[in-house]
Order: sequence, then C-alpha cells, then structure tokens
Amino acid sequence: MSLSDEERDIVVRIEIEKARRAYEEALVLLEKEFWSGAAGRLYYAIFHAVSGLLISDKHQVNSHKGSHILFSNYYIKTGALPNSFGTLYSQLESMREESEYNCTYDVDPDDLKQRIAPAKQMIDAIEQLIKSAQR
Repeated sequence: MSLSDEERDIVVRIEIEKARRAYEEALVLLEKEFWSGAAGRLYYAIFHAVSGLLISDKHQVNSHKGSHILFSNYYIKTGALPNSFGTLYSQLESMREESEYNCTYDVDPDDLKQRIAPAKQMIDAIEQLIKSAQR
C-alpha cells in the first residue's frame, strides 16, 4: 500500500494516539489488578508506537512478527534506539501471548509493574524519533 506524505502523517498520528491510549488503558487495568489485560494493553501500546515509527519511515507493517523484525533491524541493530527497547518489546509480546493462549500462565504483577515506566520511555522516545525525522 502506497501512501502520500499527508496520508502517512495521518496514519502515523493515529498509531501514536493508539499507543498512548493503550498505555492509559494498561494503567487502569493495573489499578484494578487485571494483570493479563494490562500486559496485553501494554504490549499493544508498544506495538502501535513501533507501527507508527515504521510507517513514518515508509516501511510496511503486515504482522506483529514482521513489525518486530523490522524494528529490530532498522532501529535496534543500528543503534537508533537502545537494546533495552528491543528487549522490552520481546518481553511484553511473550507476556501477552502467554497470558492469552496458555491457560496455566499467570502474569507476574511485579514483572509487569517493572515494565510500566520503560514502556512509557519507549513510546516517548519513538514519538521524538518520528518528530525529529519529520523536520
């Protein structure tokens, strides 16, 4: 799918808004101690931020796995973003998948809580990277 610059900017803005919204939803679910739901929303916050970044740089986002690979290749391995963001993305993806598809898995509240601040930092850093590229 080919987007005009204006269309791309709109889609990127929507992805970042979705990332921020999912992050806020994760906080609400955390407050209610809905650990699995919070893990899922936190993962989707990261996924939408990464999608926005990839789209901003004219990459196609076709799948969760594909976006993860592109993110790693273009932003982590190049040093544009720190390795810790790639690790966080992987951890949250695993946590979400396990909590949704493995009936014997329970999200560890402490593990999840430790990822809240880094997720916010990652979303903020991605948004800054997008803004700096648009100038």
